[in-house]
Amino acid sequence: MPRRKSPSVRKSPLAVAIGKVLYAQREKRGLTQEAFAELVNLSKNYIGNIERGEYEVSISTLDRIGRVLGIPASALLKRAGY
Repeated sequence: MPRRKSPSVRKSPLAVAIGKVLYAQREKRGLTQEAFAELVNLSKNYIGNIERGEYEVSISTLDRIGRVLGIPASALLKRAGY
């Protein structure tokens, strides 16, 4: 039986923009997804989904991520254009 394509997930522009910012900041610090996930106490898969804009991150999670990166959540949003 042929495989069915999974329905495409519509990504919000905000989630995609935040994901790009978080990816860039993580890379700038030389952290792997695994190392970064450990620092913020989240799973590697969850971090990947956030970076790809597949998950909309909560404010409290964005704050926790920002603290690890040394960037306030408000600045992360601003860098994402929001």
